[in-house]
Amino acid sequence: MLKAVRGTRDLLPPDTDLWNRVEAKVRDVMERYNFHEIRTPIFEDTQLFSRSVGEETDIVSKEMFTWEDRSRAIPAVPVLEVASGTRGRFSGQSLTLRPENTAGVVRAYIEHRLGDKGTLQKLYYIGPQFRRERPQKGRYRQFYQIGAEIIGPPSAGSESPIHDAEILEMLATLLDEVGLRDWQLQLNSVGGADDRARYNQALREALKPLLHQMCADCQRRAETNPLRVLDCKVPKDQPIIEKLPKVSEYLGEASREHFAAVGAMLDTVGIPYTINERMVRGLDYYTRTTFEFTHGGLGAQSAVLGGGRYDGLSESLEGPKAPGIGFAIGEDRLILALQSQGETIVEKLRAYIAPLGSGMNPHALKLARELRREGVSVDIGDEVFRLKRSFELAEKAGARFIVIVGENEVAAGQFAVKNLATAEQVQVQRAELAAYLKDSNPQPRKS
Repeated sequence: MLKAVRGTRDLLPPDTDLWNRVEAKVRDVMERYNFHEIRTPIFEDTQLFSRSVGEETDIVSKEMFTWEDRSRAIPAVPVLEVASGTRGRFSGQSLTLRPENTAGVVRAYIEHRLGDKGTLQKLYYIGPQFRRERPQKGRYRQFYQIGAEIIGPPSAGSESPIHDAEILEMLATLLDEVGLRDWQLQLNSVGGADDRARYNQALREALKPLLHQMCADCQRRAETNPLRVLDCKVPKDQPIIEKLPKVSEYLGEASREHFAAVGAMLDTVGIPYTINERMVRGLDYYTRTTFEFTHGGLGAQSAVLGGGRYDGLSESLEGPKAPGIGFAIGEDRLILALQSQGETIVEKLRAYIAPLGSGMNPHALKLARELRREGVSVDIGDEVFRLKRSFELAEKAGARFIVIVGENEVAAGQFAVKNLATAEQVQVQRAELAAYLKDSNPQPRKS
């Protein structure tokens, strides 16, 4: 029997009801904060990720799904040549399923010259990402992210710490409104390019006498990108990492002021946070503010979402100066955290129409159409079912009411309606039926 590929999964009802509720809330919150949706391709030129995420990150070095495009039907245009207008070759382009979406959004920002508008671009997305990870609880090879970016020219205020604080305040609002309780915000600053250079050199020197005690990944990272050592999850390496120099000791005055301003604004609006000086996030493009929201319902790997600033990313992709900040929510992990709280979806199906007797299907369908056009959620049975079977199916469908459609009901223009929770049965006129079914507390009527 054919099955879903390992590391992927089918999302089925009723779980998808919770997914849809979360995504609807995301869209509602994004609209209130003046974010607009962007949809980018699920695969991009491999260069986009190697140049933005970082050659030495685990994502690029180990986890990407990459292949060579051998098609000669269309020219293979390297992603960075699109913005410059130069032509590409006809075969051999390396393509990669997107492992994250910030790089694709910035690529679209450059390609479509969104910076020429002179305003901040506030963009959000919802969609699948792909990484060749070892599948485990809450982590899949095809996973889903909800993300947003604020990006634009400095003249539009894109470097201002108010946008760091705005993103964080929005995330606190979003998590509260989807029903996630007891989340925690961890905050840090990794500084600007000069700060990172000084800190990387300090880490490199501090690690030299210790590397023989650390894992192979840390030994490699210490040479290529020492900051990545702080991402190590190997338990025996943690006491060593804990004693390494802290990034706060190497921040310049501008970075310190920026980070202090973010914290002050969060204090003003009442968003609690903890400063975690070991948190650097796993992507090379981050600068200054970095953050994670965590939740205890996810176990040791507790991050629900993360993000930060990427003030030099556009320039690294040969675009204009366009400081930005963004985040990505692991939607799979957010749903898992909500389910750990016992989060459920409220009953949605209001009525099950039960045709009773030969020739009643057309009448039942007509009534269902009338009710649906009035905004009532309705499912429908079949005239071949006995009444007992219709009741069984109505209860399995989660309906609140069952409406009987027989010859007598059609002729009289009123229907027997039974509340499946209370067992109360009443007669309701056809013209009043939609209002009765939509009422959260319908008044008793005589049978």
